[in-house]
Amino acid sequence: MLRTRFTETFGIEHPIVQGGMMWVGRAELVAAVANAGGLGFITALTQPTPDDLRREIERTRELTDKPFGVNLTILPSINPPPYEEYARAIVDSGIKIVETAGSNPEPFLPTYREAGIKVVHKCTSVRHALKAQKIGVDAVSIDGFECAGHPGEDDVPGLVLIPAAARALTIPIIASGGIADARGLVAALALGADGVNMGTRFLCTEESSIDRKVKEQIVANSERDTKLIFRTMHNTARVADNEVSRKVVEIEKAGGKFEDVRELVSGARGRRVFEEGDLDAGIWSVGLCQGLISDIPTCAELIGRMVGEAEELISARLAGFVASA
Repeated sequence: MLRTRFTETFGIEHPIVQGGMMWVGRAELVAAVANAGGLGFITALTQPTPDDLRREIERTRELTDKPFGVNLTILPSINPPPYEEYARAIVDSGIKIVETAGSNPEPFLPTYREAGIKVVHKCTSVRHALKAQKIGVDAVSIDGFECAGHPGEDDVPGLVLIPAAARALTIPIIASGGIADARGLVAALALGADGVNMGTRFLCTEESSIDRKVKEQIVANSERDTKLIFRTMHNTARVADNEVSRKVVEIEKAGGKFEDVRELVSGARGRRVFEEGDLDAGIWSVGLCQGLISDIPTCAELIGRMVGEAEELISARLAGFVASA
């Protein structure tokens, strides 16, 4: 048993988290992670309406009696979703753990605190993590440059970012980005984290709802098969290397603006990749750790394997490096 401040604070068995992923954080995956002893998050905005989120929470409860949470990411938008209504659906449904990301979650914290909800905020820098700690979140998930999606603009990898965060913060830290197996888990703990968050690795499990062709492509890909888009727009995103992401990079290099790539990067096109298995339909997020993924296990197999191998690494291999007196 790997017990940390995070497992104790959030009441879970293993220090392994499946963070919210757009079009992916659904009941079957979240429940499978929870049943295996990890902490899974439903992605609120994957659900079309707050009432749909309420129903997805109930579906998850039909599949597990273990703790799970909901991710609510707040991002600037021309036509923003009704964030307050989604937050109310979370509270009304009795959820006790929320993952926040994107904009400052402070406006929502009084509502969450009143409902007895613990909050994990996703950050990409120590300065943002310190701000999150100051406003009162219960833990932070710190994303290194290796991660899928938006790694921030500092380009600091986890090997430096995690211990830098551990040195500066007093609340539990979840390491995210580049982690897909027991070695990453043990390394994160050694660097000062209290657990790990995995997106790409859980994307490639049996219970993940995405088309199997996408999972098989992740297995086939190496750590070199991603692209960084939106670099020139100071909104960097790490996505799979495919026809669309290469086109976006070409347009950016030629001086193109967001309006020139808007249609290529639409969420509707990315959703088609996951739901239809058309790998070149749009951009889709994936991390460097795809180069470490060689199978499509169940969540129970994955988490059980990670914990077992982590315990072996700690008690056997690493212990062997300590000279006896």
